[in-house]
Amino acid sequence: MALEGEYEPSPSQWVRDQVALYERTGGREGNTLLDTGQPIIVVTSRGRRTGKLRKNPVMRVEHDGEYALVASKGGAPTHPVWYYNLRDHPDEVTVQDGPEPFDVHVREVTGEERRVWWERAVAAFPPYAEYQQQTERLIPVLVASRR
Repeated sequence: MALEGEYEPSPSQWVRDQVALYERTGGREGNTLLDTGQPIIVVTSRGRRTGKLRKNPVMRVEHDGEYALVASKGGAPTHPVWYYNLRDHPDEVTVQDGPEPFDVHVREVTGEERRVWWERAVAAFPPYAEYQQQTERLIPVLVASRR
């Protein structure tokens, strides 16, 4: 069941443009992060304060049909806003990895499970290792599983 509600596009132009291109083409275009060539997915969540739908391109880290959502924010000292949306509304999330979005449940992983997913994430997108070195916070890793 698709999320319903008012969509509020990102304040970042590049995010708005990438999400729009990805959705318009069913993931055939706009499916890599800017000019890196690294694949992305589009994550839609419900804003924890506004209740509006938010869409973010997130690096594609898939394993056995589940997806790691790494809240790196490029190594910034604070978590990205979408992390809090997922934390507060873990069952009001969709992932689009191709033509159609699908419903997921999101949970934050810790301990050994986090270590395994972190290794997968760094293998898929090596800059994550640098981002962790740049910040004192432990970068959260969430796992999205189909509902």
